[in-house]
Parts: sequence; C-alpha cells; structure tokens
Amino acid sequence: MLDPEQWLPLLVVVFTFISVILLSLPSTFGAEIRFQKDRDPVKTRVQVVVLGDIGRSPRIQYHALSIAKNGGLVDLIGYTSSQLHPKISSDSRITVHGLAPAPDFLRTNNKWLFLLFAPLKVVFQALSLYYTLGYRTKPATWLLVQNPPTIPTLLVAQAICFIRNTRLVIDWHNFGYSILGLKLGLTHPLVRLSWLLERTFTAKATAHLAVSNAMVRVLKNSWGLTDLVLPLHDRPFPEFQPLDESQRTEFLTRGPETAPFMHKIQSGNIYLLVSSTSWTPDEDFSVLLDALVSYSGLAMKAQPRLPEILAIITGKGPQKESFLSRIGALTNAGKLNRVHLRTAWLSIEDYAKLLGSADLGVSLHTSSSGVDLPMKVVDMLGCGLPVVGWDGFEAWPELVQEGINGHGFHSSDGLCTALASLFGDEKRQLRRLRQGALLEGRRRWDDEWNAVAGKLLGLCT
Repeated sequence: MLDPEQWLPLLVVVFTFISVILLSLPSTFGAEIRFQKDRDPVKTRVQVVVLGDIGRSPRIQYHALSIAKNGGLVDLIGYTSSQLHPKISSDSRITVHGLAPAPDFLRTNNKWLFLLFAPLKVVFQALSLYYTLGYRTKPATWLLVQNPPTIPTLLVAQAICFIRNTRLVIDWHNFGYSILGLKLGLTHPLVRLSWLLERTFTAKATAHLAVSNAMVRVLKNSWGLTDLVLPLHDRPFPEFQPLDESQRTEFLTRGPETAPFMHKIQSGNIYLLVSSTSWTPDEDFSVLLDALVSYSGLAMKAQPRLPEILAIITGKGPQKESFLSRIGALTNAGKLNRVHLRTAWLSIEDYAKLLGSADLGVSLHTSSSGVDLPMKVVDMLGCGLPVVGWDGFEAWPELVQEGINGHGFHSSDGLCTALASLFGDEKRQLRRLRQGALLEGRRRWDDEWNAVAGKLLGLCT
C-alpha cells in the first residue's frame, strides 16, 4: 500500500489534469440580456449550423436572416464554398464562421473507398465543428442545426448544448439515414446504424422543425418524439416574385443562355422550361432527358405543331459532368433536334428572374424519405411558375395540387405526355396553372417563419 508521500504526487497530477480539462471546456451561456454598443437590445443569440455549403443551403440562410431581422444575433456556421445571399454579407447581426473542408483524399464517390474513408472524414468534421461551436463563437441561447447530415452534426451539437447550457432545435429537411441509403442501400449495416444514431441523438432536442406535415407525423408516430415538433414549410423569399412582360424581356435579352433564342421565344416558337438540381442521386435526370428525346420525336413527326423547347438546368453537383456527356451524345445522334439544353449557375437574383421568365418548371426530386419537399418548387411557385414534378411520394400534394398549380408524373413517358399537353394548346392550360401558382406563392417565408420559428425562439409574438 502506498504511503502519503508516494500517492500525493499522483493526486496532484490527476487534479491538475482534471482542472486543465474543466478550464478548457467552452464557456457557458448566461441568461442575462446582452447589449451591443449603439444597437438595440439583443433579444437572443443563435448558432445556426449546417454541415454543408451555406451558399447552397437556402433554408439555413433564410433562418439566419429572419433571426437577425427580428433582433437576434446569429453565428452562421458551415462551409463557404459558394456565394452567400447578399443580405447575409451586409447584415451586421450575422457573423459567418467557415468550417475547414475535409482533405481532398477523404472525398470519394467510390462505394468501397467511402467505407474506408468515411470514419476518418467524420472525425475531422467532428473536431472542426466542435472547435467552431465551442471556441470560435460565444455561448448562445439556441443552437439551430440542419438535419441531415446527422453524423457527426447531432452528436457534436448535443455535446455543445450540454456544456454551454444551450437549447437545441433540429431543423429537419429529410432523414439522414434515408439519404445514406441511396448510396449503400437501406439494408446496409451502416445505414441501420445511421438510423439508430439519428433517433438517439434527436430524442433530447428542445424542439423540432419539419418541412412537411407528413414529416411531423412520422417524427411523432414512428420516431416517438414527444417534445415540440412543428411544421415549418418552405416558402418563397422576397426575391422570388412574378415578372411583368417588360422585366421578362429585359432579362431574356441579356441572359447568355436565352438571348440567342429571344426572337423565337417572343414569337411563341420556343417555350422556356427550367429545372434546378444539386446533381445528386435523389434526382434522376435521365427521366428528363428521356422525356425530351420523346418530345423531340413527337414534334418532328406526329405533332409537328409542338413548339421547340429551351431547357435550362441550373445548379452544381457531382453528377453534372455525366449529364453533359449524355446531352452531347444525344445531340450528335439527332435525338434532340427540337430541344435546346443549357446548364447555368446563377446568382440568386438572376435565378429568381429566370424562374419568373419561364413557361414551366420541372422538379425531378424523388424524396429518399417520402416526406421531404423540394425548395426549388417553392421558389417556382413564388414566381408564379407552374410546375410538373415527380409525384410518387407522400408529401407532394402539400405543395402541388393536381391541375391547380401543376401536374405530377412518375415516368419519363408521363413527363413527355405532360409537356406535349401543356405546350400544345397555345398556353391555355399554362395560363390556368399560373393563376394557381400565383395563389400558392402569396404566403411568404416571413409569414411562415414568424408564426412558427419566431415564436419558438422568443423573437415574435
């Protein structure tokens, strides 16, 4: 047995080690009201987190802008690869904290390399996120985190909220395990583990926001979440507005994708079709290509009075290059003689004007969970643009009402039929659908956010 002279130095070492750990923990949020020099009283501070590219996460950016607009301070955390909404850069109440991207060698689309590198990437992301939430930013009243991605976002968020006495709100726009299932299959052990972790790490959140009523039902009934679970539907931001004819002409004339076709667009010989994508597996663009090939064949032979189509596809993502290669092959084979396909990456202002100038929007979002909704359709309706979209999932009718503001399809043949019907009657159906789109687009993001998230965060009454 050790005598006091032997174990006393050991106790000193242990005590010193524990003290260092405790002193190095992130500081804790205090409930006192904070003031900033020459500003109104700060109602609350919120850390808004997405483990993804902030510039390609419009809903997260809208959260940040709404919090700041209503008197809160925001630490907006995520990757900064793409251009942010211009109002974020100019808002003194919003501070952007860019996360360090994972090393290039950890990023792969190969299924087997993914299994090897994924754990290393998760560790890197967890450390980067923990450091940013715990040490680069001040303690906050609330931590609002987008899910998915689930791993390691929710684990780190739960740890920070426990240490800093912060309340956690999870903003659900899909289920993380279902997206992973697109790559590995829903029966894969990692997908099952992801499902278990997602349920575990979301159970203790203060509140949950979900993009659809169907998702709220699943979270309550199937996931057993008993805390606040509130529907917060995506709604168009102020930039997404209908254009009058002079505004439409001005934009189409200066746009490099549309200017060469301006005369035919004005004469009604070409109709403008728009789709937006992140070029990921939950959007199968072969459906659109096959439909356009069939449409071109119809316009060449059986229905020669059908107009040509100028299809502009916007967005960035991993599958874009393979899509462009297939377009080139089909064009060279003479399969798209009545269709002109262009891709573009636009600022939010020009994207909104493109939607306001188009004749029809197309959504190929298939929903890995069945209960999420594509924001691109919200933006289209906000501009008064009718939509045709993949309708084979539960939440779709919450956004698009058949024959009122759009149409659904569930195959390339169905999409071709819809295009031929809508473009073959001199816009009579399109004009009727546009009225429905304008009606649906009247409810805006501020209306939705203030009544749900604003009240939850104590910023709105």
